[in-house]
Amino acid sequence: MRHISLLSLVLVALLVFSGCAFVNIKAPYDVDLDNTELGTKTGTAEAYSVLWLVAWGDASYAKAAKNGNITVLKHSDQEVLEIFFGLFVRWRVVVYGD
Repeated sequence: MRHISLLSLVLVALLVFSGCAFVNIKAPYDVDLDNTELGTKTGTAEAYSVLWLVAWGDASYAKAAKNGNITVLKHSDQEVLEIFFGLFVRWRVVVYGD
């Protein structure tokens, strides 16, 4: 019985520390970061997925710019939150501009 408990603990630790149980990534969409100007406004747009079956939302540049009342895009970032192999996923696009 003790071996089963230890094995279960090891499996849970592997899931958590390998990034399978929880992933939260933020990354820029820009490769020329030393010349990036962000602008004065920020806009975000999100899309979601649940149970690998249902997805909804609009995580496009256009939606993010509209939400932030931005007409000139200068920079954008992406954020991904994933829980347990994609059981729940949130994609977020953040745009900056004027």
